[in-house]
Amino acid sequence: MKKRILVTGATGFIGRHAVRALTRRGETVTVVGRSTDRLLFFKDNPRVSRVVLDLDDLPKDLHKTLGRPTHCLHLAWPGLPNYLADRHMEHALPQSKRFLDALLREGLQRLVVAGTCFEYGMIEGELREDMIITPTTLYGQAKNQLRLHLEDRVRGTGCTLSWARLFYLHGEGQSPNSLFAQLDRAIDENKSDFDMSGGKQIRDYLPVDTAAGILAVLLLDNPHPSTVNVCSGRQTELRTLVKEHLRRRSSSIRLNLGVFPYPEWEPFRFWGSTDRLNELLSQSPKAQL
Repeated sequence: MKKRILVTGATGFIGRHAVRALTRRGETVTVVGRSTDRLLFFKDNPRVSRVVLDLDDLPKDLHKTLGRPTHCLHLAWPGLPNYLADRHMEHALPQSKRFLDALLREGLQRLVVAGTCFEYGMIEGELREDMIITPTTLYGQAKNQLRLHLEDRVRGTGCTLSWARLFYLHGEGQSPNSLFAQLDRAIDENKSDFDMSGGKQIRDYLPVDTAAGILAVLLLDNPHPSTVNVCSGRQTELRTLVKEHLRRRSSSIRLNLGVFPYPEWEPFRFWGSTDRLNELLSQSPKAQL
C-alpha cells in the first residue's frame, strides 16, 4: 500500500526540518496547522499538502480530511517551553490522546511520536532507554503518560509505535526565547555583553536537521516498535557550545557567566546513550545524517 504521510506540529521548529527531510527522500507529506498563514511556510514545496486543523476541534471525518494517513509523525505539543506548566497534563496530553486514538481507530500503520529527555527525571549521567524513569516536570510526566497510553492502544491494531526521546536540539528556526536565538539577537544588535547561567552544566546537543533525518528514518525505515534516544551521545558543556557559536559568528561579545541560576528541575550532568539509535540507523540503507 502506498504510504500517506502526516506530520503534526509541522510549522514548529522541529516540524519544518522533519518535513524537509521527508520530502528530500521523495515522499509526499500532509501537514496540519491551526491557520492558513502558518502553513504558508510550505507553499512552494510541491510535495506538501496543507490542511488547516485545530487539534482541539476535530472534524467527524478526520481521517478523510487528513488524506487517510498510513504513517504519522506526531510533533504537535502546545505549552512549550514552559516545562512546569499545568497545561501539559490538563490540555496537551488529552489533546494528543484524542487525536491519535482517532487515527488508530482508522487503521494507521506506523506512528512516531516525539518524546523528551525530561521523561528520565533527575537521573545524572548517561541515560539509556531501558532505565526505570521517574519524570519530575509536568512536561515529562505528560509525555510519559502519552507513551504508556499509546503502547496500550496500539496492541492488536496492526500499527507499530516508535517513541523518539528528543534531547537538546539547536539550529535554524529555534524559538526566539531559546539561548542561542537570544545570543544571535545580542550579536546582531552589537551588544557588548550577554547574560547567562554559569554554563558548566553538561547536556547532549544535536543539530535539529540531524534530528529531523533520524525522525524520517524512524518513520520510513524502521517498522519495529521501540523507544529511542534522539541525541548525539556526547557530553557537552553549555559554555563550550556557546563559545563555539561565538567563533562561528566571529563575535567578541563578552559572556556574563553566572547571572542566571541553574534550573532546579533538571539534572546538572546528563546525556543520552546512542547504542539503540546507532543500531537502528545501521539497518537503514537511506540514513544520510
